[in-house]
Parts: sequence; C-alpha cells; structure tokens
Amino acid sequence: MPAAVVLFGSIFMVASEYLEGRQLDFWQSLEWASETLTTTGYGAYAPWTHPLMIVFVILTQFVGMFFLVLVFPFYVMPYIEERFEVRLPHVLPEMLGSVLFYRYGPAIEALLDEFQRTATPFVVFEEDMELARNLRNRGYDVVFGKLDEEPEVLSGVEQARAVVANADDHGNAICILIARERGFKGPIYALAGDPLYRPPMLQVGASEVFTPSHVLAAALAARASRRISPPAEGMHLLGSQVGLAEFRVRASSPLAGKRLGDLQLRVRHGVTVIGQWSCGSFHSASGPDTRIEAGAILVVVGAQANLAKVERLALPIRRRGPIVLAGYGDVGRKFVEMLHDAGETAIVIDREAVAGVDVVGNVLELATMEQARVREASAVVLALSNDSEGVFATAVLRDRAPDAPLIVRANRAQNIPRLYQAGADFALSVGQVAGQILAYHLRGEQAVAVEHRLKFIRVAAGQLAGGHPWRDRVNERTGAAVVAVEHRGKVFVEFDDAFMVDPDDTVFVCGTPGALEQYLREFATTLVDTRRV
Repeated sequence: MPAAVVLFGSIFMVASEYLEGRQLDFWQSLEWASETLTTTGYGAYAPWTHPLMIVFVILTQFVGMFFLVLVFPFYVMPYIEERFEVRLPHVLPEMLGSVLFYRYGPAIEALLDEFQRTATPFVVFEEDMELARNLRNRGYDVVFGKLDEEPEVLSGVEQARAVVANADDHGNAICILIARERGFKGPIYALAGDPLYRPPMLQVGASEVFTPSHVLAAALAARASRRISPPAEGMHLLGSQVGLAEFRVRASSPLAGKRLGDLQLRVRHGVTVIGQWSCGSFHSASGPDTRIEAGAILVVVGAQANLAKVERLALPIRRRGPIVLAGYGDVGRKFVEMLHDAGETAIVIDREAVAGVDVVGNVLELATMEQARVREASAVVLALSNDSEGVFATAVLRDRAPDAPLIVRANRAQNIPRLYQAGADFALSVGQVAGQILAYHLRGEQAVAVEHRLKFIRVAAGQLAGGHPWRDRVNERTGAAVVAVEHRGKVFVEFDDAFMVDPDDTVFVCGTPGALEQYLREFATTLVDTRRV
C-alpha cells in the first residue's frame, strides 16, 4: 500500500506539471494519492481537464477500490484474526486421567456432550482446522495437527486413561500404531466402518474394535421383525391361552387421553395393559393413574378372545406383509442380511440400481411407494444417509402408511426428537449406539439396551397368597402385571371378585426385566422351575 501511494503520487505530480500546466510538490501529490486510494475524496479539489489526466484519476480510483474490496478481506483481515485469536494447540496437554478421542464425528457426539456435562476430562485430536476451531468454541479441549505427518504431536499420550479412534479405518490404524509406539499401555477402542478391518486393527494394537453401524442395523431389525426379536420372552409358558397384542391408539380412539382407572379394561374386557411405546421408549403401566397417549403403541396381554374385543377400540398393528426398507447403504445392507437370515421378506428402495435393490426411485414419490407396497408393509424402515431427508420422508410416509410401524435411522442424536415429532415410532442414531458401547467401557456404566424387551415368568405365590391377582397393587408396586394363575390344576386368565391366590399356586407375571426383579423382591417369591413345563 505505501508503494502504491508513492508510485501514483509521483505520476500525479509529473502529469499535473506536463498535462495540466500546474506544479505540485511531492507532498501534495502523496495527499492526492492517499485520498484516492482510500476513497476518502478531495473535497472541492477536482481541477482536471485533460482526458488522459481524467482517465488516470479514474484508474487510480479503481485501484483503490481493489485494495479496499479484495486486499483487506482476503489478506489483511485473516492476518489480523490469526494474530489476535487464540492459537489451536499442536501438542497434547497433561493427559493424566483423560480420554483421547482421535477425530470428531456423529458417532462420539452424544458421548462428548455427556463427558462435558459430567466434567469427565477428555481431549479431541482433530485434523480439520475449521472443525477444531468450532469444537474449541464449544468449550472442548482440542489439539490440531496432522497425525501421519507429525506423529510427535501424540507425545504424552502414554499418560491417557484410554484412546478412542474415530477416523476412517486407515486413519484409525495409524493412530493405534503411533499410540503404541509412544508407549501407551492402556485400552484403545476403535470404531470401524468395515468389519473386515477388525482383525488388522486388533493386530496393530487395538483393545476392542466396534462397528456401530452394524449394531444399529441389528437394533432396527429387532424392531421391524418379531422373528429376530420376539415381543416377549417366555410366552410359551402359557401356550395359547394368553396372547400379547400391540395396538396403535388413534387420536379418535375412545382410549386416547384416558386413565387406565377410568377405562377399567381388566373388568370390562379381561385384558391387562403392560405399558405403551411412546417416542421410542417403553413406559410400563404404573397403575390406574397411567394415561394412554394418543399415537402411542399400547401393549396388552390377555386371552385371545378378549384381545379381539380391544381391537375395536384401537388400531391393531399389522404383523403380516413385507418389510419395506428405504436406503441401501452400509446400515441398509446389514439390515436386509439379518432379515433374510430370519426368513423375512424385504422390499428395498434406493435411488441407484444396484444388486439387492428391488425398487429404484425416490421414497418420497407416490409411484415409488406404490411399487414398493408401502401400504401393505408390516413395517417401514428408513435408513437414509441424510437426516433432513429422513425427517421429511418420515412425515410423508406417516401420512401415506398410517398403520405401519415406522422405524428410522438417524446420523445425529439431536435429530431424534424431530423424527418423533414427524411421526416415527422408533428412531435411533449411530451416535446413540456408539455412545452406549463406549460409555460401558470408558465410564463403567451398565450397557443400556436399545429397547426394553418384555418377559413372562412363572413364580411361586409368595406374599401374593391370600390376595387377589388384580387388587394387590402389583402394578403400582413393581411395574409388572399378573396375567394368569395356575390354581388347583387349572390356569385362570380372568378373576372374579372372590378369587384368592393359594400358597401353592403358580403365578404368571409379565413385565420388563427390571419390573420382574422388583416383583420378586416385593412379594418375596422365587421362580418356578420351567423345565417341567
């Protein structure tokens, strides 16, 4: 900029003398040049008449605009920002007791938020500068560098409590090797994209290698198919006398918004409500004050004839028909593989015509949905790679196939509430799956099941002896429910007011594993040997 002022000022001084016939000294010329280049103007000084002089003045003005519009934003301002902003560290801080995460991504997003909330020390090693700056602005301890070019940046990793490799498979291998070369003896957990790379990663030093995308596919398959994950374990104990059914509670249903105590389903229809699925979570019925939510999936146990009566009050969940999958990526392929192994029929929708795709097209298009028989599906699964598209597709499919269970895969855990708002029955992200796996290993937390599974057990009468199966506040006290009693050689699933449990009766109880454990403690009873059944 000083050179431009001197150059144009000198030219202006010479041109004024020979073209305008006016003599200006050097300082006046510099003043003119600076006013022009900075676009501050000259006040009333504009005496030029010669065309060449005018052209020169105009050219100088444009050069000034060039400096202002281009040079400052692209060169000066970034330089100033770099000088004044806090520089990203290129070496690891004190790592004693901290967990090192190599590369940031959706798989560890939810876990890092939990670490930050609980003040658990961690450091993120990131190779993308813009992402590293964003993470630092969120309050994370971040180290920036290129691990394959600067392996010395991991100096000090030997003091870390654990290392989590979350890059691509090749990057993970480099991280594992360098950490071991630096003398790190602790556990290294790697999140792999391809299970084929699990043995090599273990060979170079990983303690455990997980494939969250495949765990996610298994969780989605368990929700879509009863052959993969039965709705309740131990139903064979009751044979055909008791069934379990799921009903979607429509907004117009007489059940919607009502309390169980007001509905009296046991008294009027002889069925027991175990709980309801709402926003992907199972909520056990906790007594007469439990309110049935519109749109929830109600889980009911009772005699087959009695279950048929409840079908008139709510919309039954169809369990026949193909399972429709939209999205044939890594998660979709593993999902279909599991369905085929279980003998299920799957119709696959994808935009690309590759092997394994049955319908080529956009799942949002009416023709594609009709060709895939979405309305006839026993379940619709969205395994799309884009969460925005997934939210919109959820809303469209809920309108198009209101009766079918809608199961959705997400990339980011933050989008799960949006999917439920759009109409999903069950939604899960790879971050939730990876977070549960890593939390178990890093924090010593009990592994969290993807969903609660119901279970039937046979128990001795215990402290229920002398009481009534439906009037001893079993549900309120434990969250479980008595569904049948083997009484004097016969199995009863409905009980009149005079019915009383004898000390030698066998009681059939249904609930989640936690509720059943609470029942065993609350009523001081034990399991009956089921091998005799």
